[in-house]
Amino acid sequence: MDSDLLHSPAVGLAEEEEADMNDWKLPLAFMKKRHSEKIEGSKALAQSWRMKDRMKTVSVALVLCLNVGVDPPDVVKTSPCARLECWIDPLSMSPQKALETIGANLQKQYENWQPRARYKQSLDPTVDEVKKLCTSLRRNAKEERVLFHYNGHGVPRPTVNGEIWVFNKNYTQYIPLSIYDLQTWMGSPSIFVYDCSNAGIIVKSFKQFALQREQELEVAAINPSHPLAQMPLPPSMKNCIQLAACEASELLPMNPDLPADLFTSCLTTPIKIALRWFCMQKSAKLVPGVTLDLIEKIPGRLNDRRTPLGELNWIFTAITDTIAWNVLPRDLFQKLFRQDLLVASLFRNFLLAERIMRSYNCTPVSSPRLPPTYMHAMWQAWDLAVDICLSQLPTIIEEGTAFRHSPFFAEQLTAFQVWLTMGVENRNPPEQLPIVLQVLLSQVHRLRALDLLGRFLDLGPWAVSLALSVGIFPYVLKLLQSSARELRPLLVFIWAKILAVDSSCQADLVKDNGHKYFLSVLADNYMPVSIRHRHQGGRILFKYSCWEACLQGNLIANCLEQLSDPHPLLRQWVAICLGRIWQNFDPARWCGVRDSAHEKLYTLLSDPIPEVRCAAVFALGTFVGNSAERTDHSTTIDHNVAMMLAQLINDGSPVVRKELVVALSHLVVQYESNFCTVALQFIEEEKNYSVPSPANTAEPGNLTPVRDSPAIPRLRSVNSYTNIRTATTARNLNKSLQNLNLNEEGGPAAFSPGNLSTSSSASSTLGSPDNDEYILSFETIDKMRRVSSYSSLNSLIGVSFNSVYTQIWRVLLHLAADPFPEVSDLAMKVLNSIAYKATMNARPQRILDSGSLTQSAPASPTSKGTHIHQAGGSPPMPSTSSSSLTNDVPKPPTREQPATRPPYTPTLGGQAPHSHQFTRTRKMFDKGPEQAAEDSDEPGGHRNYISPALQTGLCDWSAKYFAQPVMKIPEEHDLESQVRLERQWRFLRNARVRRQSRSIIQRGISRLDDQIFINRNPGVPSVVKFHPFNTCIAVADKDSICFWDWEKGERLDYFYNGNPRYTRITSMEYLNGHDCSLLLTATDDGALRIWKNFADQKNPEMVTAWQGLSDMLPTTRGQPSISTHKDLCVFVCVFVRQDIPTGADSCVTSLSCDSQRSLIVAGLGDGSVRVFDRRMGPNECRVMTYREHGAWVVKAHLQKETDGHIISVSVNGDVRFFEPRMPESINVLQTVKGLTALDIHPQANLFACGSMNQFIAVYNANGDVISNIKYYDGFMGQRIGAISCLAFHPHWPHLAVGSNDYYMSIYSAEKRLR
Repeated sequence: MDSDLLHSPAVGLAEEEEADMNDWKLPLAFMKKRHSEKIEGSKALAQSWRMKDRMKTVSVALVLCLNVGVDPPDVVKTSPCARLECWIDPLSMSPQKALETIGANLQKQYENWQPRARYKQSLDPTVDEVKKLCTSLRRNAKEERVLFHYNGHGVPRPTVNGEIWVFNKNYTQYIPLSIYDLQTWMGSPSIFVYDCSNAGIIVKSFKQFALQREQELEVAAINPSHPLAQMPLPPSMKNCIQLAACEASELLPMNPDLPADLFTSCLTTPIKIALRWFCMQKSAKLVPGVTLDLIEKIPGRLNDRRTPLGELNWIFTAITDTIAWNVLPRDLFQKLFRQDLLVASLFRNFLLAERIMRSYNCTPVSSPRLPPTYMHAMWQAWDLAVDICLSQLPTIIEEGTAFRHSPFFAEQLTAFQVWLTMGVENRNPPEQLPIVLQVLLSQVHRLRALDLLGRFLDLGPWAVSLALSVGIFPYVLKLLQSSARELRPLLVFIWAKILAVDSSCQADLVKDNGHKYFLSVLADNYMPVSIRHRHQGGRILFKYSCWEACLQGNLIANCLEQLSDPHPLLRQWVAICLGRIWQNFDPARWCGVRDSAHEKLYTLLSDPIPEVRCAAVFALGTFVGNSAERTDHSTTIDHNVAMMLAQLINDGSPVVRKELVVALSHLVVQYESNFCTVALQFIEEEKNYSVPSPANTAEPGNLTPVRDSPAIPRLRSVNSYTNIRTATTARNLNKSLQNLNLNEEGGPAAFSPGNLSTSSSASSTLGSPDNDEYILSFETIDKMRRVSSYSSLNSLIGVSFNSVYTQIWRVLLHLAADPFPEVSDLAMKVLNSIAYKATMNARPQRILDSGSLTQSAPASPTSKGTHIHQAGGSPPMPSTSSSSLTNDVPKPPTREQPATRPPYTPTLGGQAPHSHQFTRTRKMFDKGPEQAAEDSDEPGGHRNYISPALQTGLCDWSAKYFAQPVMKIPEEHDLESQVRLERQWRFLRNARVRRQSRSIIQRGISRLDDQIFINRNPGVPSVVKFHPFNTCIAVADKDSICFWDWEKGERLDYFYNGNPRYTRITSMEYLNGHDCSLLLTATDDGALRIWKNFADQKNPEMVTAWQGLSDMLPTTRGQPSISTHKDLCVFVCVFVRQDIPTGADSCVTSLSCDSQRSLIVAGLGDGSVRVFDRRMGPNECRVMTYREHGAWVVKAHLQKETDGHIISVSVNGDVRFFEPRMPESINVLQTVKGLTALDIHPQANLFACGSMNQFIAVYNANGDVISNIKYYDGFMGQRIGAISCLAFHPHWPHLAVGSNDYYMSIYSAEKRLR
């Protein structure tokens, strides 16, 4: 971190202004997504875009009742009148030929929209002919849709009784045909088109008859004896669609310039009628030279988008689709415009019919009914497109000039781009989205359309769902067949977004061999785009289940080549992809073995990005978790992988450690019998040793007093700690079970059969898993921790390469004591599962002949020769004793527990404890098939133990990255966002605090004894910490933290820190104090925890936790120390670990560093003060040692100024000032005896001392006492208790004091300072 980013004492206004500006530049710690959100996938959205019942219109009945030459009696036609039927003048030829020609033309017009349907014409039919036609089509169509087109221009209008008209055989009479009968013959699903006057009557009658049928079906279903039930059940008409030319009271237009079948023309030849209608409008005069005759000569074909006619058809499709999508409800749009190609075409053309026919006072009707669309603004875009096209016609036809393509699509893409860039967050969807769909068909605009589509999908899952509902999926699926390299990054991004929201699309990709596209992208190192898209390609491949095909595409080799890529997201997804491909797929595992995949993944275990390390652990975990039979070679590989994974035991990120537990659980499943043997041996060793309880080792010097329980309130619940029991239960594996044989990198030492650590960490006595507690109890584990020798473990000859299993067992024990509860709970499940299985089902027999073990080649877990016998006696029950450093201090009650708790069931365990036969597997405790029956009554019989499904949610959580916006400007950078405004307010508050406190300190502090706050803390204060800018102060007791508002005198919060009962909080620090504050707590077992959402209305949540120091032994001194460890462990800025040996035999009691974070001053328990320069190597970094103190150093402080001094004080009260360049102290002040606490104000030249003799002395820089505090304020104020802790405010001249009488008070230079 640059020096100008660090706070230094203000010496002038310019520097203070600079400090205020630096608030904006300071980095925020622990604010990544892994800290702020739960590690789980996004909630799946209900997908309605995929049509479950996609249909096809397979049969079409064309019923024409024209009776050419004879007008119906109830319609008086004008003269001249509309005559054209299917663009044929029926009077231009003989009636019969005209009828046949019209029928043929109508069929051709429909075939343009559905060429594969089966067409049947019925020209001037009788009732029987219609019945025969309809029943025949329904029979052949089965469950598919049938279309019934009725033209009634030559018969009377429909009747109010629900009848249409046909003819008798001699054409001498009009015969009514009931719609009820038509429904019966047509069945469902069907679509009906009525082109006749008063067609709305048919729609109403149809609905009435359909309702009548539904009622009949209900009656027949309720009462089987009803006469209706004895008759054939009528078909339901629910899935029927109707299109009618006009309302019930309207006649068809008779304008001679229009065709007589205007409605049919709109439905089947929309471009032709739209152009004719356009020319008939007054606005057409603005396009000179365009006539109706010229329109007939417009060049091109409808299906060729490069021609004028084809382009108009393309634009028309885009516009009508857009209008429907913007106006119709989503479900109705899906049903009418995406379910059936012919229905979609008819309804698109129906929108045109509504526009044209309404201009002639005729309103087309549909069922289901559509909202009015004839005034939609997109029709103006259609008129403009027609205008531009027609204006070119004269020169194209007469002079042969080239056709200029319409700017329609480019303009609509621009409108879509404006929506993306200029719109606000909460707004209506862009109306151009269906047009973007159509543009994908054009090579000219495709690249731009894909780019804009990707930006739209990046807005979030709602945008992806919207695009899928429009129908984007088949288009982008088809584009995967494109070989254009410039489309690759865009298509990969779009597919990553789609699969992140709807993983069901995988099946379609596999079906169309789409995975090959992404394999080629992953292997393309020369793709001219950012590396981002390659990791998206890896993310898409991770979703597949078609691993055989991926293997053939060299996926593993391609992934391994990308492991060293500089982009962390690509490294992460490549590792996840590898983990998924060989998960339960043995051929892929062996392919990875041949390519040394596991060894190449080892490099990622030390990656600086936690997500990458986590992905590598996941990949290695599934690598060893494959369920196939093992050979000696594969067993050796498993052991090597396991010991490499074990090096992450002290990884700083809990997500990595959680994944480590899951990875090791895979190994436990594979080598279950070996781990059962190790577990039993640890249990047996524990029984043979008697170790005194630490509860009896507390020294009289311990200043922690007995709590009086009536003063103890309820603690608040903690979200991330909902499973924390009171300090003695639940996660009862001791923190000191960390006595692993670790090298200085924090991982296990190089392993060999004889390299077993002499320290222990292990198992416990056993109880039934149905008890409320785990099998492994705290007391037993604590006892086993202090067992000095495990030499007899070498007798575990039945487990070849036993050091691997014992080391991994210790790693799991260590993880079971993890400060992060989710990690410890997972490890406890694994341990208890094995312990329960090992003790409840068998007793392994030791093999005495240890000389038979060949340790050079590890044996397969399937080896025979393991001898077992049943040991007598029942398993011991959990101990009920308790042990604690403060055994006589009652623990404050934690959050209320639920009244009932489900019985414990080992959720880990993939194998039932009894197999049906003895096989060469790794299950050595099976009793055999003959005992299966009698075992069925045992409480643990046939229970699953270690579940292969045990997982952390890493993959789904990682996939959630693609479902969220990745191109959006972060809120903190958006000047108008709520987050930005809140930060601005906080930084203004910080500036005010700095300014006001500086003015007070500059005036000089002559006394500091005005008590501005006092209150009784729930526990004895051990550490106090002022928030640097707000009025909050944190007060820690042994294992809980209380927050007070010292200005209002209110208690804000009180919650349990989660540390084991034999440890205590020794230090606290605010992180991001200038902005979004977090609280870091350190305990004397070396664990660090970081909390958020404290001191407000939310529940406190643990952000992260890790073991900063291992091998920690609790100190018995009352002075809270930073650590009691012989080495320094320095966490700088982003908490990068650096181990520095102190070169002393005593513990470190105090730490301080300079503003550059380069020099570190450590006070030690032997009285020495040591200075380290962390820029130098571990062996040369100790640059100075002062040995002038004769007792325990209470505080060692390095002033932040450039020429700052080192100030140190011991329990004897001697305060010494050192110049870092001088070998001896330059000043000595003698303060109070029995000193227990000291703090130095960072701004004012003050320091305060607290004594066990119940007083506080405040000194200035000259060593003069400016205040001496012995009594609390008020009449007859009582004497203050022995001082347990004190701390100055970073800015204000305030001193917080905690004492052993539970009181916490704050003293200031002035009353009501603020």
